[in-house]
Amino acid sequence: MAAEDSGSTLPAAGPALPRVLCDTAELLSSGVDASAGALWKLAEPGRQLDANVVRIPPAGRVDTHTEPDLDVLVLVLDGEAALLCADGERPLRAGALAWLPHGATRGVLAGPDGVTYLTVHRRRPGMRIQPPEAADRLRPDAG
Repeated sequence: MAAEDSGSTLPAAGPALPRVLCDTAELLSSGVDASAGALWKLAEPGRQLDANVVRIPPAGRVDTHTEPDLDVLVLVLDGEAALLCADGERPLRAGALAWLPHGATRGVLAGPDGVTYLTVHRRRPGMRIQPPEAADRLRPDAG
C-alpha cells in the first residue's frame, strides 16, 4: 500500500503550519534552572530563523565578542544579568527585550540567581563544499 493510501492523519505536503514549539513557563518551572547552556533550540526543517533558550548560572558569563553578520534579539525570561557593551553595561531583568545589532561588541554577565533568555536571529546558511573555482568568484577583480 502506498504511503498516501495508508489512512494517515498527517497533513498533505504543503506550506508549514503555525504551531506552538515550546512553553517557556513550563521549561523554567521544570527544574532545569540548575542547568547551563541551551535548554531549547529551534530545529524545524526549512526555517529561516534560529532561536535558543539559554541558561547562564549565577555569576556565569558569555565573554565579550563581536558578531559581524547577525542582528540578535534577546528576551530575558527569568533572572537578571548585565549586558556588556562597548559604552558600558545595560541591566537586564525578566521581560527586558534587547537588540544586539551586527557589528556591535557584546557580552552577558549573569546576576546572583543566574539568567535565562531567548535569542532569535536569522539562520546562518550551512557550509557547502564547492569546487575550487567557486572561490575565484569571491575575489575582487585585480584590474
